Amino acid sequence: MNTKKILFTFLLLTASITCFAQRGFVRVEGTRFTIDGKPYRYIGANYWYGGLLATNGEKGKNRLKTELDFLKKNGITNLRIMVGAEGLTTYPYRTPSEKSLQPEPGKFDENIAYGLDYLLDELGKRNMKAVLHFTNTWDWSGGLGQYLEWNGYGTQPRSKYGGYTWNENQHYTSQFFTCQKCMDELDVYIKYILHRTNSINGKKYVSDPAIMAWEIINEPRAMEQSATPAFEAWMQHVSSLIKSIDNNHLLTTGSEGDIASDNDISVFKTIHADKNIDYLTIHIWPKNWSWFKDTSIVAGYANTITNATNYINRHIQIAKELNKPLVIEEFGLPRDSQSFDINSTTRNRDNFYDFIFGQMMQHPEISGANFWAFGGIARPKPGQIFWKDGNEFMGDPGGEEQGLNSVFDTDASTWRIIRKYTEMQ
Repeated sequence: MNTKKILFTFLLLTASITCFAQRGFVRVEGTRFTIDGKPYRYIGANYWYGGLLATNGEKGKNRLKTELDFLKKNGITNLRIMVGAEGLTTYPYRTPSEKSLQPEPGKFDENIAYGLDYLLDELGKRNMKAVLHFTNTWDWSGGLGQYLEWNGYGTQPRSKYGGYTWNENQHYTSQFFTCQKCMDELDVYIKYILHRTNSINGKKYVSDPAIMAWEIINEPRAMEQSATPAFEAWMQHVSSLIKSIDNNHLLTTGSEGDIASDNDISVFKTIHADKNIDYLTIHIWPKNWSWFKDTSIVAGYANTITNATNYINRHIQIAKELNKPLVIEEFGLPRDSQSFDINSTTRNRDNFYDFIFGQMMQHPEISGANFWAFGGIARPKPGQIFWKDGNEFMGDPGGEEQGLNSVFDTDASTWRIIRKYTEMQ
């Protein structure tokens, strides 16, 4: 065989190996996702605590496998999950210290990292995908405020339960974007994850098709208008960092939409126009955004649908302008009358889910929708509102009323709605 033939054979073999190695990864073509050249649209769930379950021994592993099997059976194959919590705290309304992936700056708990390894391995066995967000604007998992605490900015104001005002909380968090040491420490955390090799199956994270996408942060906000330029610069810095290490996976922001910037959609457009950001995200929270008052879900339902329709439409317009897919990656509604009783009805939630999934069917730019959140086989404790040490994790994180937005495996009417749409995909 002459030299040219040897070279040609080598190049052909290399191309074949490369092509094979890339199979199973989600790609973007205009305003749609593809896998191996075929369209990919999904109905998914938020499962923020998924990486923590295997850290609870065999009981936790068995729960994880049971819940993943249940989700797969019901057509849910895309899960949005927290990479890990940050910091140690005595604050009761957040992810407990013993489950912190990064208890101190630059120090990581391998026992907690193992839980994420285990989750990704189980997802891979089921041909399921994970969207993984690195950090959080909010304090229930440590988040940006934890880096400020580590760097001498004082204790983070906790607006919901700590007696501080919302403005005080916003001002505190906005300082992150000018705290160089804070940003550097978060970079170290991101690099730790991106350079990780799964301890169970030996796959490098950057080469694992069980991961669909990375998210910079859950619900990014500048928090104060004056911090917007620094916030946008930080988002661009992190997107560039992630893509410089991992170009196999998609990357997105984790944004709620223009609600995060007091309805200034230009900020939303700027952070998603970044060449390293592959798709757009929005969240929809009728209760949190005061689209209805108190427990008046029924009385305010028409207003909820009107506002949600308008919210979706104006963000679809940005997706069209940027020629990128849009995912409604968080949306939720309490049980009827905002009950925490697992036996209470979910008529309004079911109707709202039907509406959101219907919007996805109506608009091809919407390539995915993840409801908040899967509560699995966990159950709220009667008479207990907030999470306590020793309780099972569920869809509502530590800072929220347990059972408020969780969809449990026994919520039959909700699952009928979900299956109706998963069977259309």
